Amino acid sequence: MTFTTPISETDIVRRNNVTISGNPTGRPIVFVHGFGCSQEMWRTVVPRFEDDHRVVLLDLVGAGGSDLTAYDPVKYDSLHGYADDVLEVLDALDLRDVVYVGHSVAATIGVLAETTDRSRFGALVLVGPSPRYIDDDGYSGGFERSDIDGLLDALDANYLGWSQTMAPVIMGNSDRPDLGRQLTDSFCTVDPEIARHFARVTFLSDNRRDFRAVRTPTVVLQCSDDVIAPTSVGRYVHEQIPTSRFVQLSATGHCPNLSAPDELADEIRSFLR
Repeated sequence: MTFTTPISETDIVRRNNVTISGNPTGRPIVFVHGFGCSQEMWRTVVPRFEDDHRVVLLDLVGAGGSDLTAYDPVKYDSLHGYADDVLEVLDALDLRDVVYVGHSVAATIGVLAETTDRSRFGALVLVGPSPRYIDDDGYSGGFERSDIDGLLDALDANYLGWSQTMAPVIMGNSDRPDLGRQLTDSFCTVDPEIARHFARVTFLSDNRRDFRAVRTPTVVLQCSDDVIAPTSVGRYVHEQIPTSRFVQLSATGHCPNLSAPDELADEIRSFLR
């Protein structure tokens, strides 16, 4: 007989480096970062919600201040592993009616968590989401398979060099090079082996069916000139989720949490009214 030791609330909080701020009696809002990032990516957005919300930040395992010893390549060989972590955090903190804000791949992680246990969720905010990055018959994800293979090969060959080249491209806003440097610095703090694995899981996943199963009120926040998740993908996501609305931001690039925190916060607040 096999016995499984339950994970304590303290272990879960430590594993994901959970931090809590804001109004302890306010509606919970949970911010989750994308690939190569950490909860630091939300630092200029969070203060706009702390008066009215209980703000929860976390680091996906393998990123930021998370417990790197908890990284299990088998568990995290699917985005479902991260979605399970999110649900464990919500359960440990006993959060309900949660506003989940997920950027990039964390949007998909939030969708997987919602479709597993939607009783915890009151709203989804999907920032630059993509259910599949590779083109398919009748679907334009923004990349050919050869593009993704080349990206992953370059990442494997020299992760730090790839980060220095790709982070400014992903960020966009070439007239604001400091933003590209911030994203580069974030990428460079991630363990290269974990980054390589997470990149494969991210860019090779196909979660289109999961997006169709969402029933929680949702807003899709789409930037212009986003090389990772183009507008056509954002509109596709909106079309697949019957409870969603679509907002085209004035912000450009893939990271409005850094480049346009005021606009991003305003659109989230407008959606929650």
